[in-house]
Amino acid sequence: MIIIKDFMQTVDYRITEGSDYGWNCFGPNAYRLDSWNQEQDGHNVSMVFDTRTQVVYQMSAYDYVNERAYRWINPEYRSAHDNESEDRGVIVDQAWDDVNYTDLEVAEDMLEKARAIVAEEDYDTRVQVPVEFTDQEMLTYMKLAHELDITFNELVERALREAISAYEEDLTHEKPKKHKKKKKD
Repeated sequence: MIIIKDFMQTVDYRITEGSDYGWNCFGPNAYRLDSWNQEQDGHNVSMVFDTRTQVVYQMSAYDYVNERAYRWINPEYRSAHDNESEDRGVIVDQAWDDVNYTDLEVAEDMLEKARAIVAEEDYDTRVQVPVEFTDQEMLTYMKLAHELDITFNELVERALREAISAYEEDLTHEKPKKHKKKKKD
């Protein structure tokens, strides 16, 4: 989970703007802080949090130079955010113009990308995916990675890429569903 301290350290305690959060999905005490480097082709990092409970609802990092936008939404509030986006007619994935958000599930992934964007450093654009294994599965996969002379992370990444490719191939070969005509009375 991201906490306020994480955000503040990421932006080196440099806050340029702040305002009440204008939507209702995070409750009446939601407040937004921004750290913008004041350059049109620069960066902005923002956070929405609760002024009473200090819960961080959302963190975003905008890399205008590379036209990338990353967003982490607290999983407990994701559906409320998406529902309000739909109610307001807002395209939930759109950051600006033709740039969509890359939604991140792993808080540390959000923080790593935001830190690099603020420091104007190169960063890994891949998305970290949380995976869970039993101890027995972990041991089996670690042995397999060793046999293949690759790291465990490389094995997991390879398996995920193959699963995604197989899924996409299934979608392209899927036959359209036939709809039955209703009988008229």
